[in-house]
Amino acid sequence: MERKAIRSKDDPNARAIPPLPSIRAFEAVGRLGGIRRAAMSMNVDHSVISRHLRHLESWLGVSLFQRLGGQLNLTEVGARYYGRISAALAELALATAEIRGRDDEQKRILVWCVPGFAAQWISDRLAIFEKAMPHYSVELRPTDLRASLLTHEADVDIRFYLDDWPPGPGGRGVQYVELARPPIMIVASPSVADQFKDASVADLVHAPLLHEEHDQQWRSWLSLNNVQNLPDNLPGSLLWHAHLAIAAARNSRGLALASTFLVDRDLKDGGLVELSLSDARPVVLGAYAFVTRENRWSSDGVLQLRRFLQSEVASFIRDRPSGR
Repeated sequence: MERKAIRSKDDPNARAIPPLPSIRAFEAVGRLGGIRRAAMSMNVDHSVISRHLRHLESWLGVSLFQRLGGQLNLTEVGARYYGRISAALAELALATAEIRGRDDEQKRILVWCVPGFAAQWISDRLAIFEKAMPHYSVELRPTDLRASLLTHEADVDIRFYLDDWPPGPGGRGVQYVELARPPIMIVASPSVADQFKDASVADLVHAPLLHEEHDQQWRSWLSLNNVQNLPDNLPGSLLWHAHLAIAAARNSRGLALASTFLVDRDLKDGGLVELSLSDARPVVLGAYAFVTRENRWSSDGVLQLRRFLQSEVASFIRDRPSGR
């Protein structure tokens, strides 16, 4: 239940601004969907974020979050407040950037990218880009956290979005383009793949599956391959990151789902093989998206980087057998 704050019109604090650290913590939790993710992005302990949230709710006299079963969701009031606060912080960042001037920063392109794609594919291409465009410097940060583009945490954010995973890459003040929609393959070490060479898709429900932070990718893949009545919990280990799931597959711990962008080197050197099942069909679960602020979309550096990566993706896919 909301707690209403009572302040008279003569109260000098009636139009005061809440403590900025609490506002920043609230914006980060609302944007990233959790206290621990917000703490990671702000490089503080999660208890600090929790304390800021409690302070802000007490200061405002309302509940901003519903805490049910370990989940933290914005209340209706909290969602409205988040929309206005995030817009205000973005405007503050833009106004500050205009005062400070960004001529030098326009030559530096700060890119956040999901770790597996960053390490296995993006980093090599950025070296080529910088040689072709020596007047631009690209700083790559591998991270599972989405960048707050509107507050200038980064110029570009690149990551994989599942088709049924809200929120997608769009939103107020940003633009995006899909870099690739790769088919998802099953990969395993040669010894593990040999154990499942005669398996059917339905047999995988009981296989040692390797997951990232949840089993949603495997659940979607199996459903799209017409496997019915999936158990509440699929078997297998949680590895939390795509590149760790792939490393576990390489070490014969089970079966992983991956795109060729993440396992191309392993497939070429034989560390991993694709498990082809006779009754399986190609599945596309989502896309890698290139996201940036609207005011950076057509700036020369970001524009050149976007076109370069689109061209590299097209060449990479063209050179793979059957587009894989």
